[in-house]
Amino acid sequence: MSDRDHTTPDEDRQWWYCLRHSKPEQGPGCPGKYRLGPYPDEATAAAALNIVAERNESWDEQDRD
Repeated sequence: MSDRDHTTPDEDRQWWYCLRHSKPEQGPGCPGKYRLGPYPDEATAAAALNIVAERNESWDEQDRD
């Protein structure tokens, strides 16, 4: 059985950003190694790469301090 066979109703409603397809997807989709998230909605998932960049910059600033 694949991971897709073990989803819960909550997981089916979550949004992810797929690195393989460069777009948000909801519920079961590509394997986790290709996904960022989960996110509460499609708009937030669509902004995933910006969120990652902002967090990385923040952590880099903390490291410099």
